[in-house]
Amino acid sequence: MRVIALRTLRHFWETQPHGREAEAALRAWHTEAARADWANPSDVKAQYRHACVLKNGRVVFNIAGNKFRLVVRINYPYRVVYVRFVGTHAQYDAIDADTI
Repeated sequence: MRVIALRTLRHFWETQPHGREAEAALRAWHTEAARADWANPSDVKAQYRHACVLKNGRVVFNIAGNKFRLVVRINYPYRVVYVRFVGTHAQYDAIDADTI
């Protein structure tokens, strides 16, 4: 998969108090996602059973033992993952993951 954009993930871990933990977990997720070949939501669930598949190609991942949330939009035919949001649970609660 082609993951867009690592810059968003980097900005998050550079500005967080728990930046090192977030960085390690987000880099691990990025590496796994870049190596993946998700053709549909069930492929994502097979690799990440705790991922929450939403409508419009959105998927929510629990990061660093569920300390952070990552929302992506996946274009399955083109194998592209767009990072839409990364944040703490409190920040996640303030957004609408279906539309962000």
